[in-house]
Amino acid sequence: MVGTSPTIARHKTAMRRREPSKPIRLAVEHGLIAHGGTVFDYGCGYGADVRHLCDTGVAASGWDPVHMPTTPLTHADVVNLGFVVNVIESAPERAETLRRAWSLAERLLVVSARLVHERRLLAGRECEDGLLTARGTFQKFYEQQELRTWIEATLDTEAVAAAPGIFLVFRSLADREAYVATRFRRSVAMPRLYRSERLFREHEEFLQPLIVFMRDRGRPPAEGELINQRAVCETFGSVRRAVSVLQRVFGPAQWDDVARGRREDLLVYLALKRFGGRQRASELPATIRNDVKFHCGTYKRACEAADRLLYSAGDHDGIDAVMKTSAVGKLTPAALYVHTDYKDDLAPVLRAYEGCARVLVGEVPGANIIKLSRGKFQVSYLSYPDFDSDPHPALDHSVVVKLQALDVRYRFFDDSPNPPVLHRKETFLAQGDARYQRFRRLTEQEQRWGLLDETTDIGTRNGWNEHLRTRGVRLSGHRLVRNRTSPA
Repeated sequence: MVGTSPTIARHKTAMRRREPSKPIRLAVEHGLIAHGGTVFDYGCGYGADVRHLCDTGVAASGWDPVHMPTTPLTHADVVNLGFVVNVIESAPERAETLRRAWSLAERLLVVSARLVHERRLLAGRECEDGLLTARGTFQKFYEQQELRTWIEATLDTEAVAAAPGIFLVFRSLADREAYVATRFRRSVAMPRLYRSERLFREHEEFLQPLIVFMRDRGRPPAEGELINQRAVCETFGSVRRAVSVLQRVFGPAQWDDVARGRREDLLVYLALKRFGGRQRASELPATIRNDVKFHCGTYKRACEAADRLLYSAGDHDGIDAVMKTSAVGKLTPAALYVHTDYKDDLAPVLRAYEGCARVLVGEVPGANIIKLSRGKFQVSYLSYPDFDSDPHPALDHSVVVKLQALDVRYRFFDDSPNPPVLHRKETFLAQGDARYQRFRRLTEQEQRWGLLDETTDIGTRNGWNEHLRTRGVRLSGHRLVRNRTSPA
């Protein structure tokens, strides 16, 4: 970051923030930054991220050519290059900055930049391959796939999309595969206790690491995988005997369900690895190799099953048939909609279909409804910030991923006077969800009062409010009440 043009005020792009930036927040949430590790913020501005990490006990430091120029450039486990490359007007210097940051990363480089849809927020004129803003700063705006391609071409290694505009570059192939695998592993609750067992009761706390491992992997641990393996063997004679105790106590059916789910997770992960190129079995982390051996027998068989799953995700008719029988989500003539809390409860082929979009765009912050289109390969991530509290929440923004074109499009409704609104919210959830009955009662009341009979005009906020007004009713939370001026 040297040789700044006098017409470009790069220093003005630094932001004073009280909260951590999106890339740092994401890295912490995903367990990529943790206590005991080190972080270096390359181009840290005023150092807000560094201070935040230090306050939480993480060893962090940062350098900035204007605001912290005397800090030495330091190697660290994680290096953050947060919204730096997009403020550099020189393309060669941009690439050199990326390579320099990568040279400091011992384990992981986090790269973020502004995306094309953010161009609407700034006034300015064209300059080089970006925008010269009214403040005299430069901004380069990327398409999601353009940013990935540039990072990979510059560093000659694969980048993983973590979120729109945020990519992860791992030094170790094993670390990268371990991270990608976790993104397609569903959350599973602890198995319920099936019947009393004296030996289990005596050693319940002691057995927790084994229970957690079997819940997370869907299999018994291999040699060296259990953190307290030696102590378990001393108590039970072997890990196998301890596993037998758990199977008797919780019942084999629950473990079979967990194993089935983890096998599906594994196949979805391997199916989606076709896009970046699958590694040889020997290059995978030992834990994933053990998963493959237990759940599929061999890596070849696992890859063959994953390929069949991926091919099925590209079959319009097959996908549509699965959507029609989906146990979760709201089916319409155009799409299957499901709340993000239940995306992992979809059939494996639908998870692979949605996963194709996530490989391209990463996790979409704020999205809580996923739209899986029927008849065209397109996945949309919809953000309804007030989904839980508003009986008919308005759409704030959407991210549309067109899979065949590798295209990502953004649409914003936050400043729209008449945004789309949701109805029948319970249909997006599983019936066991704590919100389900409350949402369902409102829908049933609206049906009894005839408010959902005509769907032409109720899909937008103004249309819905006018519909309520003409019927002489209003909403009080998730309940309909008649207006005082309307007849009883």
